[in-house]
Amino acid sequence: MDHTAQEQVVPASAAVVPVGAPAGGLSPAEIDALAAAGDYAAISKPHLSPILGRYYERNWSHGEGHTLYDSAGRGFLDFACGIATTSLGHHHPAVTAAIKDQADKLLHICNALGYLEPVGRLAAMLADACPDPLDTVFFGNSGSEAVEAALKLARRVTGRPGIIAFRGAFHGRTFGAASITSSSINYRLGYEPLLPSVYLTPFPNVYRYFGDDEESATAGAMGALQTLLAHEIPASSVAAIIIEPIQGEGGFSPAPAGFLRELRALCDTHGILLIADEIQSGMGRTGKMWAFEHADIVPDVICVAKALANGLPIGAIVTRRELQERWGVGAHGTTFGGNPVSCAAGVAVMRTIEEQGLVANAAARGDQLQKGLRALMAQDDRIGDVRGRGLMVGVELVKDRATRDPDTATSEALIGACADQGLLVLNCGTHHNVIRFLPPIDATAEEIATGLELFAAGLNAVPRTKA
Repeated sequence: MDHTAQEQVVPASAAVVPVGAPAGGLSPAEIDALAAAGDYAAISKPHLSPILGRYYERNWSHGEGHTLYDSAGRGFLDFACGIATTSLGHHHPAVTAAIKDQADKLLHICNALGYLEPVGRLAAMLADACPDPLDTVFFGNSGSEAVEAALKLARRVTGRPGIIAFRGAFHGRTFGAASITSSSINYRLGYEPLLPSVYLTPFPNVYRYFGDDEESATAGAMGALQTLLAHEIPASSVAAIIIEPIQGEGGFSPAPAGFLRELRALCDTHGILLIADEIQSGMGRTGKMWAFEHADIVPDVICVAKALANGLPIGAIVTRRELQERWGVGAHGTTFGGNPVSCAAGVAVMRTIEEQGLVANAAARGDQLQKGLRALMAQDDRIGDVRGRGLMVGVELVKDRATRDPDTATSEALIGACADQGLLVLNCGTHHNVIRFLPPIDATAEEIATGLELFAAGLNAVPRTKA
């Protein structure tokens, strides 16, 4: 959707509309009536911006556990998790208790005023969850803010201008983050000129672009990167290379472990900072605390957000201390970053993940999910590929397995058909033809089995499209 906003100049003499008057919208009494009827869409549409794309035109009321309820009281098994955000489900007792307790004490002060216990505690826990030498945390409010902070740090610390990112990546919607995002042209259209000195290189997508094996994908993508450094920007001018260890919006494609290891070595050789965007893949989702751990590497910067506070706004970068000391006092800042309520929720999330062994659970339930999806793939040739790690799994839909033509229409129809069955999943991919599974990381074997049954029913309900 493209919408062009036109500035409207209101004369100073224009009459002030009294509070409560419709003025082309709804009166408070009408809003109350619609709310009682559960029609939140009718309340929202007159005044909410139309720019936000929506997967569903449904009215959501509340959540409990791994079930999301609409305003009519129907429950849906939530395998979308707010795009990998509510990874412990809804109304989690430990998280909810932590939020309430902190809200009773203090909602907010800017961290620039001093120190707060939940902020310091979460920083310590987050650092402890990262491999050495990553031990220093800066908190923001979102994934985009984490990416912006990482880019600013990289340029200031290295004194170099260049940023290299991968085609098909999604890193956020703010200017810096959008400049390194290419999963959809609509995220960039109309915003040029974007951040200068940004260079895009092919991601090692095994299924779609580099054959069928990780070695070929690694060689192809690394060769393209070397060509970029030889002909477009010298390595000595590159501040950072940023990568999603598993591309999210771009199609749930894991980077081969061999490629990540070669990328780490290249960065070490040339003094380039390696930034791992773990905003969607981190916090135990892939069966490791961080997706880069599958390759046995350590990046220089980790970007974290989404699941860190199970739905409350938060973002962070984690680096070795020396980098942030060189960044310099006052070089970056935030008013709301490190909000104590969000951080208290984050502490509860970190404790729950550790105490309940949820990283291991994500690995086990992910194996179960992939086996079930591959069994469906053997029965339905519209599924061209099943891939991912842990509970971050993509199902790529194609018109023909031989040509691998993306089947966008089936994907779009399928998320609606699954919702009709009572299962919430979303799609992604540069062609919007990949169904992404993001179950809660504390999902049970029974819930995964139910999700597979509902997905199969949704798939059977979607008519085949012509190749």
